[in-house]
Amino acid sequence: MTQTAGSAVEDRTAVTDALARLPRVVDLLAARAEEHDRDGTFPYQGIEAVHEAGLLTLTVGRKYGGAGGTLADTVRVLAQLGRGDASVAVLTAFTLLQHAEQARTGAWPAAGYRRLLTESRRGPALVHALRAEPEGAGALPATVARWDGEAWLLTGRKADCTGAEALAWMAVWARTEEPVPRVGTFLVRGDSEGVEIDPTWDQLGLRASAGHDVVLDSVRVGPEGALRLAVPGAAGPVEQAAAETTRAWHDLALCAVHLGVARAAQEWLVRFLQQRTPANLTEPLATLPRYRTALGEIETALIGAEELVNGLAAGVDRGDAGAAARTGAAHLLVNRAVTGAVQQAVALTGNPGLSRRHPLERYLRDVLSGRTHFPADEVVLEATGRAVLDRAARRT
Repeated sequence: MTQTAGSAVEDRTAVTDALARLPRVVDLLAARAEEHDRDGTFPYQGIEAVHEAGLLTLTVGRKYGGAGGTLADTVRVLAQLGRGDASVAVLTAFTLLQHAEQARTGAWPAAGYRRLLTESRRGPALVHALRAEPEGAGALPATVARWDGEAWLLTGRKADCTGAEALAWMAVWARTEEPVPRVGTFLVRGDSEGVEIDPTWDQLGLRASAGHDVVLDSVRVGPEGALRLAVPGAAGPVEQAAAETTRAWHDLALCAVHLGVARAAQEWLVRFLQQRTPANLTEPLATLPRYRTALGEIETALIGAEELVNGLAAGVDRGDAGAAARTGAAHLLVNRAVTGAVQQAVALTGNPGLSRRHPLERYLRDVLSGRTHFPADEVVLEATGRAVLDRAARRT
């Protein structure tokens, strides 16, 4: 074996080792998921377990001494974590996405990213990009950065900030207070003066993900912490391609989480059908053709969704622009598949499936709440339809 080939094998060792620890982590998450869901408490122990297994930093680039996990690795990990606890899986996903983007673009300043990696060696260091605002999406964010001569002072409110209470770093989308505003990302330490967590998260599902509002009051950010400031609409082809890849990672990572939840629901359903023998029957429900047919429908839908996600992830890893362009439509298809699968499982089980004594109703709430991380269906469909028309116009 040549030295190059040997190095390639060694580079995968950290990924392989982390994947080998997944089953134990998933079991640990599943054991506490109901408690955190019921109380709406943050899953600190679950995040610690993910970190100790090397999964929270799986996508740190090799040039930074990390495992260099791919998108295919990422969706595999998140699908398994989603089986244990969807909230922990979502929290993990956003940190993995930030490390992966840094590996691709190197946008963070060297000193700042070294600090994050140092913190990650000491314990879990969650990172999340904060974009959503209570006012909704607009051409310009409402959050404003004012230059005081030495630093940027950041003021505004961000909504649905997954992991808000435990974030080590926040990558905050904001506009500058200039005659011609520029838009960019500002790196904020979670414990910075002027950062306040408003505990607004009280959702139907993903209750332990702590998606509270973050209030910023003149939070100081040094000049090196302002990333990619540019006038809106000024991005060139290179920047647009990078943004497309970032979006593709986001789409497929969150799809994987919800696929994991649907697989957990299916596993519970199988056990229920194998064990449940109604008073008017002598054999379990699993022996009845109509239940086996319904189970086959669920399995078929999930196989299709998994193949779609895994195939597109491999394509994105290869640099296939066509694969990246399809992930928006893919997340819509996956969301429909997993939601339909879990709803069908609830319908098949009746009252037991809706009882809080069993996890199925939590799985349903989690997949329904996962929609908060994606644009509305009509937005995706309109964009997809527009792309079809654009392709037709180019052919004429």
